Amino acid sequence: MIHNRTRPDRGRSVLGPALQLVHTGRAPTRAVLTAELGVTRATAGAVAAELQGLGLITVDSRPAGSAAGSQGRPSHRLAVEPNGPVVLAAQVHADGFRAALVSLGGTIVATTPGCGDVDADPVHVLRAVVEEGAGLLRRTGRRCVGAGLAVPSAVAEPEGTALNPLHVPWPPGAPVRAVFSQCLAEAGISGPEPGSIAVGHAANDVNLGALAEHRHGAGRGAQHLLCVATGHRGVGGALVLDGRLHAGSSGLALEVGHLTVDPQGRPCHCGGRGCLDVETDPLALLEAAGREAGPEVSLLDQARDLLRTAHPGDPAVREAVHRLIDRLGLGLAGLVNILNPDRIILGGLHRELLRADEERLRAVVAERSLWGRSGAVPVLACTLDHNSLVGAAEMAWQPVLDDPLLLQEA
Repeated sequence: MIHNRTRPDRGRSVLGPALQLVHTGRAPTRAVLTAELGVTRATAGAVAAELQGLGLITVDSRPAGSAAGSQGRPSHRLAVEPNGPVVLAAQVHADGFRAALVSLGGTIVATTPGCGDVDADPVHVLRAVVEEGAGLLRRTGRRCVGAGLAVPSAVAEPEGTALNPLHVPWPPGAPVRAVFSQCLAEAGISGPEPGSIAVGHAANDVNLGALAEHRHGAGRGAQHLLCVATGHRGVGGALVLDGRLHAGSSGLALEVGHLTVDPQGRPCHCGGRGCLDVETDPLALLEAAGREAGPEVSLLDQARDLLRTAHPGDPAVREAVHRLIDRLGLGLAGLVNILNPDRIILGGLHRELLRADEERLRAVVAERSLWGRSGAVPVLACTLDHNSLVGAAEMAWQPVLDDPLLLQEA
């Protein structure tokens, strides 16, 4: 290991970037790591060895085979340590909550089934979330190095308050970050430094889903990535610019759910009419198809089941899908005109609508966007299951990604 004070400054300064490259799959071999970091082969080897010593990555001593006809020595394989530490990730939504343990690489190691009953007191809900996560940690025996929370609301910075959680019964301005941290402390959930208690991180669920997709999913490699998604209720958006999540001056950017797509449409919770939030979410699909939403299964699952079992054979369902696709396409076109992304990814029910009639959605976006006819923006489905959970984990992992030596024993 090379974490003593005599280690060259250059090697120390690239430890975090090296871990991020392995974490996101961009450095599968030591040769690639050397090139990406711009260091000598010896320095890259020392850095990889240190990350291995910290229990974060594996370095395969059997070199990866080179392609036929290639020159040079085959390189060692690098991968995330499969039995390494994890973070506790949680998501609260209109139909309940879920807790999970997530390792480096965005891999969900263990998860609870979805739990219901989000009541009006965020303390009750977040305490239950943390208790579920603590149970996962006990059962798996994994070391926890942080915790992150995804919520269906804009989260103001730096206060960490959920400003307007329309789809859960919490009061406006609920101090979700402080409450989450308090619950973690009560449960003794550990943080990255040995002997420390985890500090809770909290952010908007769609923002976190976009971050996860950019690092591990359909958004990988995009420079200007727009994500639009509908989960259990409502619609959210997120923008990743030059690899960084754009949250605005105080964490409130990209509230795309309140973009008007039908001035004569449904009344919205915000006081307007015809917003994406109420024109393209699961409840909108069920009602447009003449189906009554039931209480026993989440709205998102009900909408997915309807698409799977009745589309395109049922005319009412087919017409409802067309209606939602047209509204969604109109909203996406407006966002393309303003933001000029190089890729759009769709999550939740929007992902299912894209798969149901990809040609129609692309045509609406192309027709209504300024540049659509000359160079259509790719519109892709999100590829990660539970991407908001993975994004919550990314927040919790970030201190370690910035400084892996936090995990070092004194």
